[in-house]
Amino acid sequence: MSLIRRILMGLLLAAAGLGFSSPGWADHGPAGHGSQDVSYKPDVTFTLRTSIADGKLVFIGDRGEIANQVNPDLKVPEGAVVQINLINGDGATHDIAVPDFKAHSDQISGKNAATAIVFRAAKNGTFEYLCTLPGHKAAGMVGKVVVGEPSTEAQVQAPQIAHDPAQVGTPVGKRGPQKVTVDLLTTEIEGRLGDSSTYRFWTFNNKVPGPFVRVRVGDTVTLNISNAKDSTHIHSIDLHAVTGPGGGAAVTQVPPGQTKSFTFKANHVGLFVYHCATPMVAQHITNGMYGMILVEPEGGLPKVDREFYVMQGELYTAERHGASGLQEFSLEKLLAENPEHVMFNGSMDALTKVYHMESNVGDTVRIFFGVGGPNLTSSFHIIGEVFDKVYDQASLTSKPLTDVQTTLVPPGGATMVELKTDYPGRYLLVDHALSRVEKGVAGFLTVKGKADHTIFHSDEAIDPNSGH
Repeated sequence: MSLIRRILMGLLLAAAGLGFSSPGWADHGPAGHGSQDVSYKPDVTFTLRTSIADGKLVFIGDRGEIANQVNPDLKVPEGAVVQINLINGDGATHDIAVPDFKAHSDQISGKNAATAIVFRAAKNGTFEYLCTLPGHKAAGMVGKVVVGEPSTEAQVQAPQIAHDPAQVGTPVGKRGPQKVTVDLLTTEIEGRLGDSSTYRFWTFNNKVPGPFVRVRVGDTVTLNISNAKDSTHIHSIDLHAVTGPGGGAAVTQVPPGQTKSFTFKANHVGLFVYHCATPMVAQHITNGMYGMILVEPEGGLPKVDREFYVMQGELYTAERHGASGLQEFSLEKLLAENPEHVMFNGSMDALTKVYHMESNVGDTVRIFFGVGGPNLTSSFHIIGEVFDKVYDQASLTSKPLTDVQTTLVPPGGATMVELKTDYPGRYLLVDHALSRVEKGVAGFLTVKGKADHTIFHSDEAIDPNSGH
């Protein structure tokens, strides 16, 4: 490092009020740099310290408004010259970078050693700061630089991949067996995960879960599966309703731009999961490649007032739950079965904000519920309601259980529940492993109509945010 540069960086860090036990900047490499022409007098300065919290590597705010915050949001005006100081608090090797602004420090390894980056926040939006050493971002060393006021419109431009729970197909009624054709398209698209986050989903027909396929026992079903030309992976389908090699997967390993087909007879009544079965299968499933097929009995299912299609799934991302921007897949978390996101119908708010499940007082509601997984068993429950009927493990030819509070559904499994909605209000669908609600798995069933005080009555105000 040149003498002039050491002096300049010494002045910068002295201005920031940092003290160092290291013998000098030359021992720790030059200060951070970027390709932009910026003033050496910063408009905004932040100081972060590397640390370990809850077994994860993190950045900790060292002073000021961000003091003691884990991976704090660094909020700056558009056009500001920004300095980020980094102090090594744990003695491991680290650096800091903001790739969108081409700012990247040198590595520091001694405890209490320090470095810095200086860059101009030249564009509005939300951008990552991170440690670029292999595995450190996935271990937790990533945060956000928020420049100006990011446009809400810009945050939600990604396609809406969440499946509408009201799209349940047409009941078969009393018709006889038929020949049925099902066409599916596999795609890889960056879709909306939440208000400020996206994920590169792999889908059937651009939705998560895929289409609700509805047939009758005895139908002869031809399934055509096409893989989009712009896909980068082979995809396939395994339907648990199929008797045959791989449930169809053995003959539907489809390269991008091609189509493969097979025909099967729907011999078993029930509600069955389908999913992609291309190695690594768990990765294809977690990315969104699951759905359900209903094989109705002869004469069809009994008529009800409302039917809904709900599936639970998990996402394993390098970024923590609640992070903004594009979320990246983490193989390490998938293998550890430690998802950052658990959701109904593909996104964080599919059944609380994007779509509205509604019924009237006195309606009978049927929910086709399945778990894509790939790993977690769901304890399906509706807070404030009791299932009048539960077709355990989606066995529609068995006598249903009655008066059930919570029902277990394994990954790759399903159930069908029915309930009469007797009292108006908003009822919360959850996985009763309730910590998962904090990871996103929740939905609303809104019941409209006149209250019957013989069922429930209180002079107290109803808290709409209450639960267990």
